[in-house]
Amino acid sequence: QVQLVESGGGLVQAGGSLRLSCAASGRTFSIGRIAWFRQAPGKERELVARITWSGRSTYYAEFVKGRFTISRDNAKNTVYLQMNSLNPEDTAVYHCAAVTSATPLRYDYWGQGTQVTVSS
Repeated sequence: QVQLVESGGGLVQAGGSLRLSCAASGRTFSIGRIAWFRQAPGKERELVARITWSGRSTYYAEFVKGRFTISRDNAKNTVYLQMNSLNPEDTAVYHCAAVTSATPLRYDYWGQGTQVTVSS
């Protein structure tokens, strides 16, 4: 089992920044990659960014390229999402999710989510 806990959400004005954290615990050695997803009211969940557990490879959705940065702290088993130049369209609940070696094609473990609200 892997447990994920997000933190760092909040209310920020357009143009501002936030840093989200996703702390992993449990069988972290089995994690293959961690991703951040978001879901706004009335919209489908969308992938924002992902990083391999080694930290060697990253991916960003087109709509966040150049604004968001995903990174990992090995010592803390924590993945971060630095979000800059936020705009109201970034308002959503952000979840982190993990793929493990047991189910490498599916995000089986999810955090509870953290709300990000960007005011205009």
